[in-house]
Amino acid sequence: MKKATKDDINIIKEAFIEHYSDAVTELNYKNDYELLIAIILSAQCTDKRVNIITPALFEKYPTVFDLSCANLDDVKKIINSCSFFNNKAQNIIKMARSVVENYDGNIPHDQKELMKLAGVGNKTANVFMIEYKQENLMAVDTHVFRVSHRLGLSDAKNVEKTEADLVKKLKGDDLHIFHQAMVLFGRYICKAIKPECDKCYFPQVCKTKSSFKPS
Repeated sequence: MKKATKDDINIIKEAFIEHYSDAVTELNYKNDYELLIAIILSAQCTDKRVNIITPALFEKYPTVFDLSCANLDDVKKIINSCSFFNNKAQNIIKMARSVVENYDGNIPHDQKELMKLAGVGNKTANVFMIEYKQENLMAVDTHVFRVSHRLGLSDAKNVEKTEADLVKKLKGDDLHIFHQAMVLFGRYICKAIKPECDKCYFPQVCKTKSSFKPS
């Protein structure tokens, strides 16, 4: 696969800033507790599905203190339409207990501290910090991974190396914007199946468009 040139990268960055500078997550939340839960649930699950699940969960367990005392089977029942709901139910309860016991019930706003919580890995912590604190970080989900490879920004085989490639090539103070941009661009335009290439903002720099049939 061809790699993006410096000129290609500048075109991509300018287009993303033009179209997505104010982009935010499509997960519904009212506070940091709800955001973190929603991000944990969204792993290998659509934001649309998570937004269907969380209202009932937050009505029953409106605070981290409530969730820390939750019945596991009850939480499983509420989130059972979510992928991997058994593990996620266990993790969000463990996460809540840890926040109550170690952080006085306050969700930590620090990437390293977040990663000490059950169910929170590097990607989840970065997504939280990007969305809630506008931190200059990159997080690689399925959309970001796909877009970065199709545009020649990375040829890495895993998310860790892909993240490192993106941080290096998209360097600057707008990494959080580029993360949000790549998520939405990948979700609605550069889709996994039948990408809408006619809506692409920079077809001249795409390294893979010739492999797709017009939809």
